[in-house]
Amino acid sequence: MIRLTDYIANLAQSPLAPWAGLAPWALVAQAPAVVRQMLAELPVDEYSAKDEVAIHRTAIVEPGALLKPPLIIGAHCFIASGSLLRGGCWVDEHCIIGPGAELKTTFMFSGSKLAHFNFVGDSVLGHGVNLEAGSIVANYRNERDDKEVLVRVDGVLQRSGCDKFGALLGDQCRIGANAVLAPGALLVPGSVVGRGHVFDAEASV
Repeated sequence: MIRLTDYIANLAQSPLAPWAGLAPWALVAQAPAVVRQMLAELPVDEYSAKDEVAIHRTAIVEPGALLKPPLIIGAHCFIASGSLLRGGCWVDEHCIIGPGAELKTTFMFSGSKLAHFNFVGDSVLGHGVNLEAGSIVANYRNERDDKEVLVRVDGVLQRSGCDKFGALLGDQCRIGANAVLAPGALLVPGSVVGRGHVFDAEASV
């Protein structure tokens, strides 16, 4: 069994606490609805909100960033020009989305960073996760007729029931430049994927 609390510290004290019992792929499958529920509970004096996009008043969003609802951007975040956030995203405080980076249907905890020219789809990123330039978290098995994403739990491949799921990256994971995580990656806190490497749970032994 995969527990989000084994990968992300203080989850029970976060806005995602009501969904802490879900598997990560089940959480991201419900992302738009989850983000909309969190939007309804935001302190209105701390956020500027319009058309289901809420930006904390201390966050910096550069001109040219494309923000699609539903979306929450937390305190002291930096969202660069040329970035794209879509599909239902929650970005916790002190996060950075660099130029040319795309975040899709993802929950991103405090202090995590996408450097630039990244794609992260249908994922959960813990605290302090860092993706170097060009690294990718893929979310769809384009190469197979059967699109269901498999995950490796205790060395055994299991079905997720979803055809789109990227990764669960525990706190303080480091993903090197131009690395690729294939769909279904589960990385424990502090994991490192080297520059240019491919991590594929289905190919692991």
